[in-house]
Amino acid sequence: MYSDMSVTKQMAPDTAKAVPEPTLKRLPLYHRFLKEWRQAGKESVSCTDIGEELKLDPTQVRKDLEAAGISGRPRIGYATAAVVDGIELFLGWKKVSEAFLVGAGSMGSALLGYRKFEECGLKIVAAFDRDPGKIGRKIHGKHVLALDKLADLTRRMHILIGIITVPAAEAQAVADVLVAGGVRAIWNFAPIRLRVPEHLILHNEDLYCSLASLSQKLAQALEANPAEAAPVRKTRTATFN
Repeated sequence: MYSDMSVTKQMAPDTAKAVPEPTLKRLPLYHRFLKEWRQAGKESVSCTDIGEELKLDPTQVRKDLEAAGISGRPRIGYATAAVVDGIELFLGWKKVSEAFLVGAGSMGSALLGYRKFEECGLKIVAAFDRDPGKIGRKIHGKHVLALDKLADLTRRMHILIGIITVPAAEAQAVADVLVAGGVRAIWNFAPIRLRVPEHLILHNEDLYCSLASLSQKLAQALEANPAEAAPVRKTRTATFN
C-alpha cells in the first residue's frame, strides 16, 4: 500500500546539500508527533495531518521530509513507521554516539539523568569535574572522573562529542582539552562563545538568550494588553499549602 513512500540513502558529505537549520529543528518535532500518532494505531499520515497538529504549512512539512530523504506521492500519504524510521536515520539516531560531559554541577547532573538522550543516539558515558567532592561518585549511574583524565580518555575511547556545562570562565580551557583529545563536536551550555577549529561542529545552547526572548515577548504581550498584567508585588518567598 505504501510502496510509493521511500527513504533515500543519505548522500556522501562532500556531495550532500546543506540542510537549513530550521528544517533540522523541525524534524524532531515531526518525529515526536509521529511516534504518538503511531502509538494511537494510525498507520498512515499526510503532511496535512502533521501541519494541522503542529500549526505548520503542509508544503513546508513536505519540503522538510524531502530534505531528509523521505518522499511520497500526493493523496497517498506516508507509512507512519517508515517516516519515523527515516527521520531517525537522517538525524543519525540509529547509531549511538558516545559523549563525555564536563562539569557535574546542577546543569550537568540534570543532563546525566535525562534518559531520552539515548533514544536520540547520544550516550553520555562519563562525567568529569575538578571538585574532589564529586570525583569518584556516581551521578545517575555515570562515573565522575578527575578533569585531568579527560584528554587521555577522550583519545583512548575515541569519544567524538563533548558536552560542556562548566562556568564561563572555565569553558574555553575545557574546549581546548576536548579538541586536543580528538572530539568532532561540542555541545556548549556555558554562557560564552568558544574559539574552536573550523572543522569542529559547535552548538551553543544559550539559555540566557532563550530567557531574553521569552521575557521580551512577555513584556510585549503585557504592554499590548495591560489588563492582563499582574499587579506589581514585592519579592517574597513563595509558600505553598
